[in-house]
Amino acid sequence: MPRSVVTESIQTEPVRVASRTALALRLLARVQLWLHNSRTRRQLAQLDGRQLADAGIMPSERDAELDKPFWR
Repeated sequence: MPRSVVTESIQTEPVRVASRTALALRLLARVQLWLHNSRTRRQLAQLDGRQLADAGIMPSERDAELDKPFWR
C-alpha cells in the first residue's frame, strides 16, 4: 500500500470519530430537550386557574403551549 494512502487514512479517522461523537451528542441533547418539553407541558396542564394566575399565565397561553408537539 502506498504511504500516502496509509497516512491519509490515519489522518481522517479522528475526524470521523469526532463527527460521529458530535452527532451522537446533538441527538442526545435533542432527545433531552423533547423530554423536558413533554414533562413541563404535563406539569402546566395540571395547574388550576389560580396557579396559572399566580404564574402570570393566561389560560389561552397555556392551551397554545399544550397544543404544540413535543419537538417544538
